[in-house]
Amino acid sequence: MRDDDKNFIAQNIGMFCCPKCGGDLIFKDKGFNCLNCHQPYRVLDGIPLLFWPNEWDPLKKDVTEKVKSFYEKTPFPNYDEFDNVSSLIEKARIGLFAKLLDDQIPFGTRILDCGCGTGQITNFISIAKRTVIGTDICLNSLKLAHEFREKNDLKRAHFYQMNLFRPCFKPQTFDLVIANGVLHHTSDPFLGFKSISSLVKPQGYILIGLYHKYGRLITDIRRLIFGVTKDRFKFLDRRTINKDISQNKRNAWFMDQYKHPHESKHAFREVLEWLDKTNFKFINSIPKTVPFEYVDESERLFKPDRLGSLLERFIVSIGMIFTGYREGGFFIIIAKNSKL
Repeated sequence: MRDDDKNFIAQNIGMFCCPKCGGDLIFKDKGFNCLNCHQPYRVLDGIPLLFWPNEWDPLKKDVTEKVKSFYEKTPFPNYDEFDNVSSLIEKARIGLFAKLLDDQIPFGTRILDCGCGTGQITNFISIAKRTVIGTDICLNSLKLAHEFREKNDLKRAHFYQMNLFRPCFKPQTFDLVIANGVLHHTSDPFLGFKSISSLVKPQGYILIGLYHKYGRLITDIRRLIFGVTKDRFKFLDRRTINKDISQNKRNAWFMDQYKHPHESKHAFREVLEWLDKTNFKFINSIPKTVPFEYVDESERLFKPDRLGSLLERFIVSIGMIFTGYREGGFFIIIAKNSKL
């Protein structure tokens, strides 16, 4: 582990906690130790392994190990050999969402990217003087993220192995928590949301991206076709034959979208109920919850927007059948912690 990483931990040791018991941690050269239960956590290839498994009722289904095993074999979204800071910035800013995030998150913000995968968002956002911590259950994904960070000397990006149901950070630690494309791969998405939302500071923000039950419909049909035909009709998903995307990333996309061992689908109304139960206030969404309103470069992600009525949200949801599949059937909700 580099000296600057050790210095970061030393300067911020108060924000860490033991994922097993919640006790305070101390850090020495070989890793963390809990002052309460004395559980040690080692560092491997520069990555602190602060993962602790779920300890649920045996009757409760737990897909964590199954999902972890999947991503160990097929890290997502992965890197190309020629990727560097310039190419990361170029690719990220082509996408409107990443561009808006980069333009609107203030310098100095402390961010948690939960379920960061291979760390593209973590590394990208950290370039502009923000402290970004990326966590994931998959060590191979984190290694790729960390290697890119090391190669490009991104000192404000940090990576830790963590189970989001057993956080290694104390409550109310982060200005912004991002969980884009992770909760729908867990056994209990609401419990996962409740866990990571507790890490948001009062008046801080959480951003979650989930599969929409209607937006995912065309993807589900393709998955059925691919299963029956043994993947003969990959051209039905244009991204898998797009020559502008490397074969490595096309394969990673195909596996993540069509071969994943577990996913759930959600709706606006369901997530709004999550917000109510955890004292968060709806701020914004992608797509908009009002029909015929669209996100463009002038969008202010963290400015309160009108929440569409039940009928308006239903119309938007139906529209996602025909548009949502282009981005994997995603919808994004941004909310603010109402606590003072």
